[in-house]
Amino acid sequence: MSRKSYVFTSESVSEGHPDKVCDRISDAVLDAFIAEEPEARVAAETFATTNRVVIGGEVGLSDKAKLHSYMGKIEDIARACIKDIGYEQDKFHHETVEITNLLHEQSAHIAQGVNARTDKDEGAGDQGIMFGYATDETEQLMPAPVHYAHAILRRLAEVRKDGTEPTLRPDAKSQLSVRYVDGKPVGVTSIVLSTQHALETQTSADIRDIVEPYIREVLPEGWISADTEWWVNPTGTFVIGGPDGDAGLTGRKIIVDTYGGAAPHGGGAFSGKDPTKVDRSAAYAARYLAKNVVAAGLASKCTIQLSYAIGVSKPLSIYCDTFGTGEVDPEAIERAISQAMDLTPRGIREHLQLNKPIYQRTAAYGHFGRAPDADGGFSWENTDLAAKLRSAV
Repeated sequence: MSRKSYVFTSESVSEGHPDKVCDRISDAVLDAFIAEEPEARVAAETFATTNRVVIGGEVGLSDKAKLHSYMGKIEDIARACIKDIGYEQDKFHHETVEITNLLHEQSAHIAQGVNARTDKDEGAGDQGIMFGYATDETEQLMPAPVHYAHAILRRLAEVRKDGTEPTLRPDAKSQLSVRYVDGKPVGVTSIVLSTQHALETQTSADIRDIVEPYIREVLPEGWISADTEWWVNPTGTFVIGGPDGDAGLTGRKIIVDTYGGAAPHGGGAFSGKDPTKVDRSAAYAARYLAKNVVAAGLASKCTIQLSYAIGVSKPLSIYCDTFGTGEVDPEAIERAISQAMDLTPRGIREHLQLNKPIYQRTAAYGHFGRAPDADGGFSWENTDLAAKLRSAV
């Protein structure tokens, strides 16, 4: 039997964190190519350090001449991302940072396994296992620790960008330790917040005075008590931040991107990958399915695992675990899932409408638990499959 009373901790990082700068650039490159051609192939990786950004990987368009001409836009895309995030430091400035574009055409050997032909459907872009998770402990059906860790940093980014808090800077991290009683989150035992700031003279106490009202605004009423420990900029001064303070790389924040450690992760990162890459699209599908299982009232907590082989269209396996909270046998849910949704790469892309430039917005504050957008962004957060799943079981 799973534990009912415990403390669980999750973290988040801001859009200005070095790894998230890289995720943002990689996803912006992806969006640009998908906007040009919905079925463009992209696997973009970004590395960032002091005064330097390097972009590599592979891309593919049906028009080879257009592909080569489009490479000239990559530098402007990267600079626009850095500017929007807010970096204007001496050693990492959107106008002066050196951008190196090493993107190249997609490997023909990969393409032969992925592309559809008259004798085969579109195959998965790689082998792998993908997990989705949902729990009814928050309205968004997300684990509370990671949900509120993201919410804190989103709020601080808002007040930084609108000028309300002019001394805050882009790089930041949060961490929440949440206390559970009878399986439900009831309070916060510790709050860790480190944020870059503008002035050497600002102390940890000064930064706490700035951020504490926003943290209290975001967290549920009553979660902060006299016993809650606060650790705000615990190392002291944090003026040098972003890729100047620490190198960044695409795909290093996979637990931040998903469920904060409350659920398994298959290992594959998301950012910079087009939806033929099941690392991304099948992880979105697994979240969609798990969320709809919970929304349908079939369980209060659900994990879905999918597995794929490169070049093979259908998933090799579908696994469901409801942690003893299910109203029906997990095997019945597995059968219902296979009936309710086509889980081939093409089926996922079409069902969730993933061939759209909707990825840049996912690069920070989590890929899950976000409200679906009118243009199709975060479509995997819809609960429109709940009735179909409930009927199928």
